[in-house]
This record gives sequence, structure tokens and C-alpha cells, in this order.
Amino acid sequence: MIKKSAIYIGIFGGLSLIVLLLFDFVVMPGYVRMGEGRYMVNVKGKLIQQAQIVLDSEGYKYLISDTLFSAAYNPGTIVDQYPTPNTRVKEGRTVRLKIAHPEKMVSIPDLIGRSIRSAELALSQNGLEIDTVYKEYNSDVPAGNVTWQYPKGGDLLNKGMGLHLTISLGVPPNFHQVPNVFGLSKKKAVIDLEKAGFRLGKIFYRQNEDLIPYTVLNQSIAAETVLEEPTTIDLTVSVLDMQDIFNQMINK
Repeated sequence: MIKKSAIYIGIFGGLSLIVLLLFDFVVMPGYVRMGEGRYMVNVKGKLIQQAQIVLDSEGYKYLISDTLFSAAYNPGTIVDQYPTPNTRVKEGRTVRLKIAHPEKMVSIPDLIGRSIRSAELALSQNGLEIDTVYKEYNSDVPAGNVTWQYPKGGDLLNKGMGLHLTISLGVPPNFHQVPNVFGLSKKKAVIDLEKAGFRLGKIFYRQNEDLIPYTVLNQSIAAETVLEEPTTIDLTVSVLDMQDIFNQMINK
């Protein structure tokens, strides 16, 4: 009985070993179709037309599954693929490709008059940035605001690109600009002159029946003239009748 049991055990073990060998070397290779696959070619860095030729020659299909908007690659260049290169795949496998496209063009916002912080936010929202900042004195634009930009507002620019801006430093030192008081009343003209740092000089009168009395007809220094030091400015104003002025001078 012991001998028969040993014989049966030996036969069973032998058959089990044969079954395992058949499974490993016949059944499994047939199931996974080993020997029928091949290594995936590398088409990254090639233009789509070149990649198509390579994939067709190797018996693969291809599908453009994604795009990358970037200036780092020439348009139409393969930047990634799946399956990855040098992995074993079946023949006729569809290869998914990611190709580069030119960066999208965006409209440039108009930044003139905005603060530098507001300009930064507006550019960031459009995928742009500030490249270079220049500074200059400007009496018409508050300090810290944009006086000039390039490219100008409304133009198109690639995302990620930068603009050149000029920022106002405000009124320059030792700067006094003569205000325009023509057509103002004498009272308002004096207020504007003093506000700008100037003083009222002599007053001349000219008869004019078409204007409201004491309207400024002329000023001794032209409007917007820039001076290093404030000075006095003479005014010529209108009156209805010069006799009234003579009477006032006599009665003083």
C-alpha cells in the first residue's frame, strides 16, 4: 500500500509539473500573444506630418488627443505621446499624441491713467505682464499712474508677453505752470492764479459791451508757460464804460 501511494503521489506530482509547464510556456504566451507585439517608436519632437509617416510605416494608428499652447515649440510639434516610447505594445495600437499650438493672442487693455497696481491686475487677468517700467515727471498725470504704454491698448499680443510702461513721477520740482484764466471772471482768475502759486500784478481795463463786466481778456504770461519761480501776472479785464473806471480812480 505504501508503495502504491508513493507511485500515485509521484504520478500526480509529475502531471502537475507538466500542467504548470504547459501553462507557462504554451497557454499564457498564447493568451497574451507574446511575440506578436513590438516596441513603441518615439515620435516626440517630430512635426505631425513626420510622425504620421513613422507611425503608418510601423503599422500604428494615431489620434491627436491634446494640445499645448506654447511658444517653446514649433507649431505642430509632438510634445508627448501615449503609449510612451520603447514600451511593448500590440500591432495596430492607436497612439495618442499631444501637439504644440501657437500661443493664443489676447487683446491688450488700455492702461493710460491707471495706477501701476491696477495695470498689473489688468494685465494678469489677460495673461500678460509688465516687461519694462520707465519713469518721468508729468504735471498732467498723478504720480504712480501710467502715462504711456507699448503696445497700445486694443492691439493683440501672445499670452505671457510683457508690455513697456511709463509711470508718472508727478509734478517736477521747481515747476510752476501758468494757468489759463482767459474768459474767467476777475475774482475766479485771481483764485486760480494764487492756487497755482502766482500773484496778481497790475489790472488793465478795456471797454467791451459784449462781455460781462470784469471778464479776463488777456494775461501777461501765456497759459501753460513753465517757470522755475512763481511771479506776478497782469490781467486785462472788460468793462462796459471806461468812464466808470476813471471815476473810481478819481474818488480814491
